[in-house]
Amino acid sequence: MKPDRLNAFTDGVIAIIITIMVLEIRVPVAGGLDALKPVLPILAAYALSFVNVGIFWSNHHHMLQSARRVNGAVLWANLALLFWLSLVPFVIRWIDEAGLTPWPVAAYGLVLVMAAASYLVLERALITADGEGSKVGAAVGSRWKEWVSFTLYALGLPAAFLVSPFLSVAFYVAVAVMWLVPDRRFEHGL
Repeated sequence: MKPDRLNAFTDGVIAIIITIMVLEIRVPVAGGLDALKPVLPILAAYALSFVNVGIFWSNHHHMLQSARRVNGAVLWANLALLFWLSLVPFVIRWIDEAGLTPWPVAAYGLVLVMAAASYLVLERALITADGEGSKVGAAVGSRWKEWVSFTLYALGLPAAFLVSPFLSVAFYVAVAVMWLVPDRRFEHGL
């Protein structure tokens, strides 16, 4: 199978995830800026989640453009990534309902760490599927950004309970900011 179909499928699922995320935001009944105050936490969670999902989508898109072949292992690794990303609307809704408390913030981190792990598995599956001379393998290199991201997401889990959920959120924001600097590894290989 060629990567184009997998890319198109993933694009569709990501679009649905983002749509569900925005539909979770309750519209204030009253007019005026004071009416926005109660929805600011969910708006912040939505903004961070939009950026995180966008980062996964953007990197996925570039990676699949470098791939030549897709096999069953790639399909399942991609589905694992999409599964974890599809849980983002659930955890931001939980944060909205419970506030920035340890369990929902740690659950958000768990979803991100599992999505990051799934992305790493997908990278490996694509490299294996392409075989010797894989453009994906040549482009990913040391994967330092992926491992730093994974580590910060993972640190956010215990930090939510042992230090503060706000520290966990700071870790999650730090990862998003790190990835806002464009990753040109795949673009150079195309």
